[in-house]
Amino acid sequence: MLNSKKITASVLLFLATAPQNLKAAGFIEDSHGTLMFRNFYFDRDYKGETNVSARREWAQGFILNIKSGFTEGPVGFGLDLQGMWGVKLDSSRDRTGTNLLPVDRHSGKAQDEYAELGLTGKLRYSQTELYVGTVAPQLPILISSPARLLWQTFKGGYLQSKDIQGLTLHSGYLNRMNQRDSTNYQKITIAAPNGRFNGAAESDEFIFFGGDYKYSQDLTLSYFHARLDEIYQQNYFSFIHQKKIGPGELKTEMRYFISDEEGEGKAGSVDNQNLGLAFSYSMGPHRLTLSGHLLSGDTAMPYIASSEPHTISEYALSSEFINNDEHYWNVRYDYNFAALGIPGLRTMFRFMKGTNINLPERLGGKNQSETERDIEIAYALQSGPLKGLALRLRNARYQNSFAPNASTRDDNETRINIDYTWKIW
Repeated sequence: MLNSKKITASVLLFLATAPQNLKAAGFIEDSHGTLMFRNFYFDRDYKGETNVSARREWAQGFILNIKSGFTEGPVGFGLDLQGMWGVKLDSSRDRTGTNLLPVDRHSGKAQDEYAELGLTGKLRYSQTELYVGTVAPQLPILISSPARLLWQTFKGGYLQSKDIQGLTLHSGYLNRMNQRDSTNYQKITIAAPNGRFNGAAESDEFIFFGGDYKYSQDLTLSYFHARLDEIYQQNYFSFIHQKKIGPGELKTEMRYFISDEEGEGKAGSVDNQNLGLAFSYSMGPHRLTLSGHLLSGDTAMPYIASSEPHTISEYALSSEFINNDEHYWNVRYDYNFAALGIPGLRTMFRFMKGTNINLPERLGGKNQSETERDIEIAYALQSGPLKGLALRLRNARYQNSFAPNASTRDDNETRINIDYTWKIW
C-alpha cells in the first residue's frame, strides 16, 4: 500500500526529471497542480429488522492532481499524475462498510490510512486526445464514482475527439478497476445488490465507443455502446432539448438503455430495457423537475460495480431504482439563494418512488416498492482567501417493502462534506 511519503517522493521525482527541452515547449508552461482537501462524514442508520444497526465513519482525504501541458509540434505529448490519500478519523468494527475506508478482511477493522498513485500518459493531435494509464470516465455507460472520500479509477486507454464540428466522439478500452475504498486494482465486475447478478464474475475487458452530437443550439443527441466481456453489453440513446418558454426555460431529456448478456454471460442472464424521461422548468432561482423511468425485460439493469448508473434516478443516496420491472417517478425542486443576496448557497428537495418491482421470492417476490426523500443544502465561499471552500449536507430517508434479508434496507442517511481545492500553481 502506498503512503503519503511515497506519493510526495513520486511528485518530486516527476518534476525533477522533466526534460529541459520539454519545459520550453509548453510541457511545463501549460501545466497546473491542485490539492483537494475532502472531509467526509457518512452515517447510514438502519431501521427495522437488520443484523447491522449502522454504517458510520468519518475520514479525511487528500487528492493531488498535477497535469502537464502538451509538447509542441503536430503531435503533443504530456503526463498527468494523481495521488490520493485517505485517513481514518472515526470508525469501529461494528460500523464499517461505508466505502470511505478499506476494511481488513481478517480483523474487520477499518485501516488507519490508505493511498494510491496514478500516472496517465497523454497524446494530442489536432482536436483528438488519447489518455493511457489511470483514467476516470464520466460517460453515460460508465461514470467513475466520485461519491465517497476518494475516486473510483480504471486502468486502460481513453480517446476523445472533437475534430468534427458539433460532434464529440469517445472510445476506450479498460481492463482493471480500483474501487473507492481500495488501493489495489482488480478485474472488472458487475454491481449485484440483492443477488440480482453474480457479482463474483470477473472480466478483463470493458470496451466502449459513442458520441454526442449538437444537432442545433437547442438539441443534443447521444449514442454509446459498451461491452463488459463475457458478462453484458449495453446500448444507450438519448436526447436533450432546451427551449425558452414564457419567463423560463424548459429542458426535456430522454435516456434509453438496452442491455443483454454478452458471450458466456458469466454473471447470469441479462435482459433489460430502461426508458426514462425528465422535464425540468427553470425560472430565475427556481427549478422544478418531474421525471420517471420504466424498466422491462427479465432482469434488473446492469452497470459496473461501484460506478454511478446514468439513469433518470442518478445520484439517489440509498437506492438506484433499477430493479427488475421497476416503475419509477420523481419530483425535485432546486433553489439558488443568490436571488436573495446569498451567492453560493443552494438547496434541493427530492421525492422518489419505485413500484411494480419484481424480486426473487426470498426477498418478497413481485409487486414490491421503495421510496426515498432527499434534502440537500450546499454552500461555497465566493471570495476571500478560502474562496471555493464548500460545505455540502445531504439527508435521505429510505423505505421499502422488501424482505428483511434484502441487502437494501430501510435507513436514515446523512452525508456531510467539506471540500477545499488549493491551486498550487
